[in-house]
Amino acid sequence: MTKYSIIIRCMNERRHLPRLLYGISQQTINNFEIIAVDSGSTDGTIEILNDHRIKTISLNPDSFSFGRSCNIGCKEAEGEIFIFVSAHAYPIYRTWLEELIKPFCDPLVGISYGKQRGNESSNYSECQIFKSWYPDEDQSLQDHPFCNNANNAIRRNLWEELYFDEVLTGLEDIDFAKRARDRNYKISYVAAAEVVHVHEEIFSAVFNRYRREALAYRTIFPHERLSGWQIINLFFRNLKTDCSRAWAENCFFQNLKDILSFRLMQFCGTYLGMKQHGPVTDSLRQRFYYPNRSPVSHRSIDKIIDVNSIEYHKIFEND
Repeated sequence: MTKYSIIIRCMNERRHLPRLLYGISQQTINNFEIIAVDSGSTDGTIEILNDHRIKTISLNPDSFSFGRSCNIGCKEAEGEIFIFVSAHAYPIYRTWLEELIKPFCDPLVGISYGKQRGNESSNYSECQIFKSWYPDEDQSLQDHPFCNNANNAIRRNLWEELYFDEVLTGLEDIDFAKRARDRNYKISYVAAAEVVHVHEEIFSAVFNRYRREALAYRTIFPHERLSGWQIINLFFRNLKTDCSRAWAENCFFQNLKDILSFRLMQFCGTYLGMKQHGPVTDSLRQRFYYPNRSPVSHRSIDKIIDVNSIEYHKIFEND
């Protein structure tokens, strides 16, 4: 019986998917299946999945939501633990999966999630967000409902009890974790279960991402509000922090424009999402889920010297 099911959500991921699949193949644990949920790829992603004999379920783009794609993958899965990983992420270590499932030794743990980091093509501010959200220390008794479906795991029986919300425009993972905590399940963060998460977004796509996530946040936490002045304050605080760190790291001038643009799009999107009222129209849904993306050259992160590091550079030319 398959014990673990790895679920990958895909949409035109030809450039990144081979790296992820190779990283999965190098894991110290092999009692798993891989299921891909593809929502309309046209770039060769399906051919890659077929070449690797990955079980693939197609989802009509017109009916896509993050929660629906998760539920579709879970319904096809046979494992006791469901592992979600983004198609544009890849594990750093051979022990990624082993570390991610360790917390489930505690029967009260319902969700675990691992560290995420950017690479050299990632926006500087995005990398600072990763460092803030995913620290270097484990959190085995987390007192809030944060987690992220780009690199996490849940129990099958918990999913069968809750399911993912298929209406939310984002943050389906946080909504799921919030409802799990309401049922006294624990959430565990595992720093050693690390992946590189490659976001290749033009700034308008950053705006869309934070807008739809803010819209979802209002639904999940209806009593939470951010005023315009609070968002302006957050913008300048984050801008100051990013600039100070970039200056200390001697990379201020080359990153200043991108820092300013990213933070501006982040908080403008957040503001409009928090102010959004009424249903999400078809045209807005298209903009939320399928924004235009310009290609960004892939550059590897600094090599990590560790006996368990996966040596991608031996397989992929750009590493």
